[in-house]
Amino acid sequence: MSTLPPVVEALLKPQAYPHKPQKIELVQTQMSFIFLTGEYVYKVKKPVNLGYLDYTTLQKRHFFCRQELELNRRLCPDVYLAVIPIVEEKGELRIEGQGKAIEYAVKMKKLPGERMMDVLLSQGQVTPEMVARVAEKLADFHKKAQTNQEIGAFGKLDVIRGNCDENFAQTEKYIGISITAEEYQHIRNYTDNFVDSNPSLFDKRVREGRIRDCHGDLHAAHVCFTDDICIYDCIEFNDRFRYCDVASEIAFLAMDLDRYQQAGLSRHLVNTYVELSHDEELLKLLNFYKCYRAYVRGKVESFKLDDPLIPRSEKAKALESARSYFQLAESYV
Repeated sequence: MSTLPPVVEALLKPQAYPHKPQKIELVQTQMSFIFLTGEYVYKVKKPVNLGYLDYTTLQKRHFFCRQELELNRRLCPDVYLAVIPIVEEKGELRIEGQGKAIEYAVKMKKLPGERMMDVLLSQGQVTPEMVARVAEKLADFHKKAQTNQEIGAFGKLDVIRGNCDENFAQTEKYIGISITAEEYQHIRNYTDNFVDSNPSLFDKRVREGRIRDCHGDLHAAHVCFTDDICIYDCIEFNDRFRYCDVASEIAFLAMDLDRYQQAGLSRHLVNTYVELSHDEELLKLLNFYKCYRAYVRGKVESFKLDDPLIPRSEKAKALESARSYFQLAESYV
């Protein structure tokens, strides 16, 4: 593993925090350092430009921290607490101290790990009633979510085609590593044919206001069953990944339920949502968007293979995960 940046090394010390945590655990994603400190979680954005996101300046990281706070409060209002400065005090870096900010973090309440949907799925503890509650929350969220001409444009045929082409371009380098040449071509042919054959369907979705400011990253690991249902960690770094057809959002979670071999729960989620939203047309798009979302997850897991800060053991898990997502994407073809 490469040497960690000084700010990360500093935040692994209890004295950097006002509540002096007894234990600090560091978790990394491709775009963030996440510090688990008992009652609270602090998320610091990496100074990276990945093409689809740009966190390279302090000003940009501060802006996207504020975006993360505001957007996630829509579905998880009590967990996202504040954007806080990391400052230098007497030669030491501190969270929420006095002085000039050298970095920023999003401060959150720690959610109970054992109540995450992915954990409960692996233990066989997710019921149809729980899935129906998620569908109800999402139907209400989508009904209220912002839509306008600018947002609607992200559902137009040329944008959908562009998003798909980008996925295939960005995964070419992983052919023979996390995706086979046969899988790649099979999925690409299906995707191109579906888009080319259904221009009126995509156009109708735009006209009917089905393109909304959604969550954008709705898989099981981002759903927590507490007293309420908290759906957290939405995409804040790029509007076009969040502005999508509600069918794409529902297909994302339905796909993830399939991944856990819970086809019955997946159908129940979709059917409950369709009943509540009166969006029967969603079913025509379901397999297309399931394939698209599984492919995106395979792509994101593959990206981890190129991150120098991610340990080799985690990269092995990412490779296994990427392969399973690409295989799932092909199953919808």
